[in-house]
Amino acid sequence: MDNHTIRTTLTLPVELLEATDRAVSEGKAKSRNQFVARAIRNELATQKRAEIDAEFAKMANDTEYQSEAEKINQEFAQSDWEALQLGESQK
Repeated sequence: MDNHTIRTTLTLPVELLEATDRAVSEGKAKSRNQFVARAIRNELATQKRAEIDAEFAKMANDTEYQSEAEKINQEFAQSDWEALQLGESQK
């Protein structure tokens, strides 16, 4: 965990604060701060994964990218085949 922290104030719905306090009392987090920081990290990671997924989805429809990927695939096809054959012969 990062040692550089900044004190801030959050306004939360009562039910979220109560649920957070229950999680802390059940030992699921050491403190409210830890629980909230973990929740924020998880949400940011989820958003980042969604951004990455969106970029991959764009690639699926990008004809220039698809053409380049196919070209690379063709360039490595022979070496891939040779590696497979070598691996099979060593079994």
